[in-house]
This record gives sequence, C-alpha cells and structure tokens, in this order.
Amino acid sequence: MQKLKLFFEERAFGVCSRLGEKFNFPIDSIRLFFIYASFITLGSPVIMYVSMAMMMKIRKYFRKMNNPVLFD
Repeated sequence: MQKLKLFFEERAFGVCSRLGEKFNFPIDSIRLFFIYASFITLGSPVIMYVSMAMMMKIRKYFRKMNNPVLFD
C-alpha cells in the first residue's frame, strides 16, 4: 500500500500539497475533501483540481521564462 501511495504522490500534480503548505492545513484533509466532494457532486471538483494544476504549471513556465540564467 505504501508503494502505491508513493507512486501517486510522485506523479500527481501537487495541488493538494501546495494548498496545504500555503494555508498551513493538513494535506490529507485536503485530499479527503476532493475525494468526498467528487463523489457527492459527481466529479465537479475534479475540474477544479485540474484547472488549479494547469495554473500551477503555467505559472512555473512563466517564472522560468522571466528568469533566464545568463552565462558569460
């Protein structure tokens, strides 16, 4: 079970961990919220999760473009 958990944590987008760090909230609680909310609302939090993941990737891309490393 631990290997399965590590597999998904390494390949996930990191949205839950990022929210947990930013708001100083337990990551497990955020993950459970997304899971339960997905079952209750028939998957609409999945759309929110994917959109937040895309925003994180786009921000990372723009930060990388705005901060070029200059070599002499």
